[in-house]
Amino acid sequence: MRILVIKPSSLGDIIHGLLVAESIRQQMIGVQIDWIARDIFAPLVRACDTVERVLPFYRGAGLGAFGQLIQDIRDEPYDWVLDMQGLARSGVIAYFSKTPRKRRIGRQDAREGSHLACGKLVKFPPYEEAHAVDILREFLPVLGLGNELKGQLTFALPEKPMPALPSDYLLFFPGSRRAEKEWPRFIELTDALIARGGPAVVWGGDVETAGLENWPSERFLNLTGQTALDALPQLISGARLTVCNDSGPMHLAAAMGQPVLGIFGPTLATRFGPYPLDAPTNAVIEAPEGILSALTPAAVLAEIDALLSFA
Repeated sequence: MRILVIKPSSLGDIIHGLLVAESIRQQMIGVQIDWIARDIFAPLVRACDTVERVLPFYRGAGLGAFGQLIQDIRDEPYDWVLDMQGLARSGVIAYFSKTPRKRRIGRQDAREGSHLACGKLVKFPPYEEAHAVDILREFLPVLGLGNELKGQLTFALPEKPMPALPSDYLLFFPGSRRAEKEWPRFIELTDALIARGGPAVVWGGDVETAGLENWPSERFLNLTGQTALDALPQLISGARLTVCNDSGPMHLAAAMGQPVLGIFGPTLATRFGPYPLDAPTNAVIEAPEGILSALTPAAVLAEIDALLSFA
């Protein structure tokens, strides 16, 4: 059995899809799952043990690159195509696969005409504010599988070795794909943690944050701008706790079963929080009235202390 998953972006959405793909792998012995991911996210998908083959999608690279992707897909016979993205490009990709239309599955909320490429659209859970993972779980019954999640995401070691990490550290990801989801007081929180002692603090992320040289090197490590995607699993798995905004690293930590605290402002934790919200390793703190600047470092620090003492 061979299955093609179309979920090019974003990082958090890809991780949600990988959870469903791993559930397929656990329930279908011998299944091979291939994945279409944007080139910038492909390294993480490639490192995931769930996926056999990654076909990178180069957005903005022109018709030639897109045509080559279509050809690569047509060279492989897929028993099922799962369009988890539900947009025009993913619909075109599904349409041009050699998979019969009745075995091309799309989303109920598919847009830009992408539903026309699919023979069946999965229905959303029968309750409001469904979590993004619960929506994707509805692909499982279409394949004749139970829609509960099974297994846990595991990853290969990164291609480039990680720098030496502290033996005991908290991991912070101060960035997010959208600026309005970024809590602006990570520096104050780090100040408080370093001043009182305890675990070291490591900052990670793909965008470099300058001006962090005032903290002693034995207590702080700045890996912002140096965190390759395929290194995220190793970095997260070594941390006592990962603290981050509503972002890809938060979803990755939750998918790996690692302790995580998500900081939420304008987005709903019930829909976009670490999944599942009731897991003992998953926690969220929500800003007053959704205003992130109103969330104090003291409040976040208290939540961190509670989680560390529980662990």
